[in-house]
Amino acid sequence: MVSRRNFLAGSAVAALTVGSFRPDLAWSQTIPQLQMFVPAAPGGGWDQTARVMELVLKNEKLIGGAQITNVPGAGGAVGLPQFVNQWKGRQNALMVGGLVMIGALLANKSPIKVTQTVPVARLTGEFEVLVVPAGSPFKTAKDFADALKADATKVSVAGGSAGGTDHIMLGMIGKALGVAPKNLKYVAYPGGGPAVAALLGGHVSAGISGFGEFAEQVKAGKLRALGISADKRQEGIDIPTLKEQGIDVELFNWRGVFAPPGVSNDARQAMIALMEKMTASASWKQETEKRDWTSIPLFGDAFAKYVQDEMARVEAILKDLGLAS
Repeated sequence: MVSRRNFLAGSAVAALTVGSFRPDLAWSQTIPQLQMFVPAAPGGGWDQTARVMELVLKNEKLIGGAQITNVPGAGGAVGLPQFVNQWKGRQNALMVGGLVMIGALLANKSPIKVTQTVPVARLTGEFEVLVVPAGSPFKTAKDFADALKADATKVSVAGGSAGGTDHIMLGMIGKALGVAPKNLKYVAYPGGGPAVAALLGGHVSAGISGFGEFAEQVKAGKLRALGISADKRQEGIDIPTLKEQGIDVELFNWRGVFAPPGVSNDARQAMIALMEKMTASASWKQETEKRDWTSIPLFGDAFAKYVQDEMARVEAILKDLGLAS
């Protein structure tokens, strides 16, 4: 199902068409309309990112309006071909994607690659957290690690889709501990809600997801957070890192934006400039803090190299897990 929203700022903007967009103007004036492609269903992290972008860009008067198109399925593997083939050459378009998409494309053996798009900017990241039910015998991440090393087949771990960020993190933990990937017992769920239900029902030993998915249950004392995948302790989050507990794993679920293939260099530079202005704004800071998102902007060529490195890293992990060939 495709969901669309149009917002036009006044009759003067409404009179403009997509074809009148001039990237050579370097976006010195308000952009009539930004088209955003979200290869996921409304309500998820990528969709939330697109709608926060729309809110901030309008508040900062950097765009007149936005049109958001949702094409869900398989962690972006369904939508990406449409963005690459049907949105090719659109000079005022951005796709929201991230780490989940890289894993999903590999796991689904997609013939379309993220490298066929034009990386514009990394925007946010969310650290992963390892949790257990409140009554679990695992009191620390070391307890969990010891059980995993003793017999990984007896330690079931709930998370999102196979090949996604949660699965990748378990693979990284296993590798750091010297546990054979084939022995890791990962239980994939379609979302954070079902994973939480499985944890509270005692159906799995532990769970991995973005901190936001488990935060409410952790604060309520129903789940115990054992470790977070950050490089250092996070302000306002009283959870030790995995690294400080002897598990050398660092990971965050990043999200960014990509232009379609065929855009001019002027349009690419204009999109980069737009993202630089957005992420530097007070509105962006306020909205990201409100949602417990960590703002980690990276632009242009530096982001493109980062994507390439992430693809290599994720592919190696998924090969270890038997999810990529």
